[in-house]
Amino acid sequence: MHDQTSPPSLSSSPAIIPREKLDFDLNGDIPRYWFGGDPFKTRLFDALSTVFPEGERYFITCVRDYRDQVTDPKLTKDIKDFIRQEGQHSKVHGDYNQRLKAQGMPVDEVEAFTRKGLFGVLRRFLPRATTLAHTAALEHLTASLADLLLQAPHHVADMDPRMRALYIWHGMEEVEHKAVAFDVMQQVAHAGYVRRILPFLFASMAFPFNTMMILSAMLKRDGFAGWQRARIMGKGFVWLYRPGGFLWTFWRPYFSYFKPGFHPWHKGQHQAYGLWANIMQETGDPLLAGAAVIPDRRHPQTQAA
Repeated sequence: MHDQTSPPSLSSSPAIIPREKLDFDLNGDIPRYWFGGDPFKTRLFDALSTVFPEGERYFITCVRDYRDQVTDPKLTKDIKDFIRQEGQHSKVHGDYNQRLKAQGMPVDEVEAFTRKGLFGVLRRFLPRATTLAHTAALEHLTASLADLLLQAPHHVADMDPRMRALYIWHGMEEVEHKAVAFDVMQQVAHAGYVRRILPFLFASMAFPFNTMMILSAMLKRDGFAGWQRARIMGKGFVWLYRPGGFLWTFWRPYFSYFKPGFHPWHKGQHQAYGLWANIMQETGDPLLAGAAVIPDRRHPQTQAA
């Protein structure tokens, strides 16, 4: 059974714009716990960064499998720009991860584990259409997470402005290209509903589980004892999952993926996208663009990286 899904009229979907040679001042005096001085919140986003370089390479590989079969000129261009954006994400997060390595974080171990799982297991044993569906699923999850940064800015206003600008940039570009893998999956790989949903369910379990395992390992490297890590994690879960918490609005876009006629552009981009994109076009400065979208509201932070 194939999804009876055709892309909606996408006059409101933005162009996919690769933005390169961006300076986030990652070598500056960014605090060790740059998210409001909170170890859980900081290491949550740090944990995400450790999997991004290999993850982005996986996404590119899975979409490239079908690039030569694409006949639509717009989708061909979108794939090219998607690859450039994802390549830049991998580069920036690679630089980010160098900061984490200098702090003693297990970056090399995480990257090796991620590489083995994605390329040594999934790419080795699963059909190409399934790994493409897995890519489309993760692209939906990351684009939905990006929306959270904008829908509830009070949750992230006390990030260090450089790190917040980095995640806003990454998130905005995730939204720009959120339909590329999905369109290739539907239009070229002709994946049916079951092939679309099963990898989504797998990603829904594996992605948060792996993230939390990495986060816990980072807290251990930070020197927190077991009971301290349990307390930090418990408090962090409350921040994530309580009513009104960081993930409170995540579930609506999450469950929308199960609709038989779902398409990523049935839901447009956040209204802040236009402001951010205009400032980026005018200045090329991601720090200015990030500050315009979410003003700074940091708590005093004294522990430097």
